[in-house]
Amino acid sequence: MKLYVISISAGVLVGIIYGLLNVRSPAPPAIALLGLLGMLIGEQIVPLATRLMKGEPITTAWFAKECVPKITGTGGPPVPPDKPVVKTIE
Repeated sequence: MKLYVISISAGVLVGIIYGLLNVRSPAPPAIALLGLLGMLIGEQIVPLATRLMKGEPITTAWFAKECVPKITGTGGPPVPPDKPVVKTIE
């Protein structure tokens, strides 16, 4: 939930800056969202193609387990509250 709040807050902040500078958004919201959806779907072509090249079957169960959560942002392993995920950049 925290990521959603941060994301919408960043979007609102950018919208305010655009408004103050009297600049139009680079794309209408619906088109921008469709572009983002296309990116999410496109990312799943790589594991799908890899599976096909290995000769493994593409089943709806595999797609629902591996691809749908990445496209919709749902699922995934829960992060215990006492062990936050920290990524370092080297």
